[in-house]
Amino acid sequence: MEPPSGTPLTVIMVGLTVATGMLDAVSFLALGQVFTATQTGNLLFLGFGIAGQGGLPVVETSVSLAAFVLGAALGARMESALAARERGWFPVALAAEATLLAAAAAAAWESGPGPGLPPGRRSAVIGLMAVAMGMRNVTAMRAAPPDLTTTVETRAMTALVSGSPLGRDARLGYGSHAVGRRLLSVVSLFAGGLLGAGLLGLGTRPPLVILLVAVFVAATAFLVPGLARRRQQNGD
Repeated sequence: MEPPSGTPLTVIMVGLTVATGMLDAVSFLALGQVFTATQTGNLLFLGFGIAGQGGLPVVETSVSLAAFVLGAALGARMESALAARERGWFPVALAAEATLLAAAAAAAWESGPGPGLPPGRRSAVIGLMAVAMGMRNVTAMRAAPPDLTTTVETRAMTALVSGSPLGRDARLGYGSHAVGRRLLSVVSLFAGGLLGAGLLGLGTRPPLVILLVAVFVAATAFLVPGLARRRQQNGD
């Protein structure tokens, strides 16, 4: 079973992009200046940290990068194997992501603020979140929704400006309906970061924010098969 298409897929991907912003807010603000989804930032942070500049962590950033790679490899193998057997790879991938995030929340449970976690435990939380985000990137690439990668917005921002009346580049979507979708993509990541940071600022414990995202992703996985069947029945 293929994932839903059209508007349902767009709504799902926007929701997952918001979730990404929330997770990176937790990892950066509560786990010590490291991203679990935005690995471009981690590559730069690792370089800065190795150079001894900015007080940026090297170990945690390395853990996140390695775990992300592992997640991408596992996600690719799992999802391609399920697709080859004509199984519902999309909801299974989301369910696996939700399970990893729930495990990350459990690993951080019964603790004070994130920076107070013992180093090994903090690395475990970061690693589980990054594995989940590595799998998510594979899921988003396989679903291939236009302009909605759920984790990387630089390309969407460039396309948004280039295809708008400011850029007027027809090859990049000027005059099409892509502008709204690209704007949704950018705004949803911003909104997720704002929401995650806001929840932490209100005193919400980091594990609860991670668990909230895990519940959302699990609920999405549960709803996806019904949405896909409805699209097939409607012939779309």
